[in-house]
Amino acid sequence: MLSNTEENYLKALLYLTADETGKKEAGTNDLAVHLGLKPATVNDMLKRLKEKAYVSYKKYGKISLTRTGREIAVFVMRKHRLWETFLCEVLEFSWDEVHEVAEQLEHIQSDKLTERLDRFLNYPDYDPHGDPIPKPNGRMPPRATTLLSSVALYQSCTVAAVKDTSPVFLQYLEQLSIGIGTKIKVLEKISFDSSMILQVGKGRITVSEKFANSLLVDGQ
Repeated sequence: MLSNTEENYLKALLYLTADETGKKEAGTNDLAVHLGLKPATVNDMLKRLKEKAYVSYKKYGKISLTRTGREIAVFVMRKHRLWETFLCEVLEFSWDEVHEVAEQLEHIQSDKLTERLDRFLNYPDYDPHGDPIPKPNGRMPPRATTLLSSVALYQSCTVAAVKDTSPVFLQYLEQLSIGIGTKIKVLEKISFDSSMILQVGKGRITVSEKFANSLLVDGQ
């Protein structure tokens, strides 16, 4: 059985090499930044995972999941996103609170519990942040890939997912009354600093380039 830390590494690698990123490999530094760890620490764990045949990699080189490693990572991600959905929809946690709790619950080793949780939630495709929930066969529902920053002037779109799931950003979105499914229209693009003026509901807001690069949207 894998430790919680080993499962977290595999899940992080899956996130960094998900289909929508277009990448099949990740760098040691990429993984270290994602996990908030030093590259040397990450390298030590990767050696262990390689010995167990969960990853393929050479020291400080590119890393990829083996078939077995990916299967484990998909299952951990599936549990994490189902628990986030349960916490939001059933226990009424806010979307900025669920990640840390789901990080603990995702390591429960019960296939039966996971499948009953999925059935109880009526087989959702996406979690509260718009991230796709892997199916039992490992298939991943499609995720929106269009950044708000790339939406053309005067065009409308719908918020489909959040790239930045940090509590501070999610709380800011709440203050702006923006969530998954919110309709947005681009009213102005400011060339000086790439900020944008948006129509949200009946109001107007000005957002930064960083903000606009943190939301994924679907067309109207």
